[in-house]
Amino acid sequence: MTDLTRRGAALALAAACLSASTSLVRADSLDAVRKAKRIRIAVAIGIPRFAFIDQNLQPTGSDVETAKLIAQDLGADLDLIQITNAARVPTIQTRKADILVASLAVTPERKKVIDFTVPYATLNIVVAGVPALAVKGYPDIVGKRIGVTRATVNDMLVTQNAKGAEIVRFEDDATLITAAVSGQVDLVSTQEAVVAVMNEKRADRPFETKFVQSELNLGIALPQGEDRLKDWLNEWVRSNMASGRLTALFRKFHGRDLPADLVTRT
Repeated sequence: MTDLTRRGAALALAAACLSASTSLVRADSLDAVRKAKRIRIAVAIGIPRFAFIDQNLQPTGSDVETAKLIAQDLGADLDLIQITNAARVPTIQTRKADILVASLAVTPERKKVIDFTVPYATLNIVVAGVPALAVKGYPDIVGKRIGVTRATVNDMLVTQNAKGAEIVRFEDDATLITAAVSGQVDLVSTQEAVVAVMNEKRADRPFETKFVQSELNLGIALPQGEDRLKDWLNEWVRSNMASGRLTALFRKFHGRDLPADLVTRT
């Protein structure tokens, strides 16, 4: 074996060892959280009912309060990482947070790059708009101006099913709400809670729901390969659904109960 061959083999072995070592460290994040007594949980601030800033300038909402409960039950301090909708998947992919509780729908595409727990909540996404527009389905959106929040299931569904529509993309729900209230768009594709906030701000000319696009199951997101942390979170969701704790929290912010069969939806 030549010196060059020996050097190449040594480098390959070192790389393999480093990769294995990194995998072991990453796979032990549940123990790391418990040891540090600190967990980083990302939430997408600016989503009505789920995560928003209250009158005391403090983050709250069903996702924020869920994150607080998870940290409490882990015996850990909470680092609440506030992000945008578009940053949700990248934040977990790059491990800038340990987990994400941010009204993120479980989809086959997302499961290719990140992992999810059993569903902990749901939301309905709808197309809504001014009453004068006759819209009963995706074909009726073609040729019309519709606002969506970027990098959401709403964005994907309108893009795929209403080719030819003028899609206006906003970085978060707050800017989408502002656009709808100021008359920049006559149609929106968003969740029911966002429409409710829009109508609070434009009570004299409220949007009406045109049709329901989908009921989405929301999962707590985490990096792939974190099986022990995922198992702990799955058990946490199941036990808190069974006790009614999660349903009560959700009802407080959304005014409705979670489906009884939610955690069996995968």
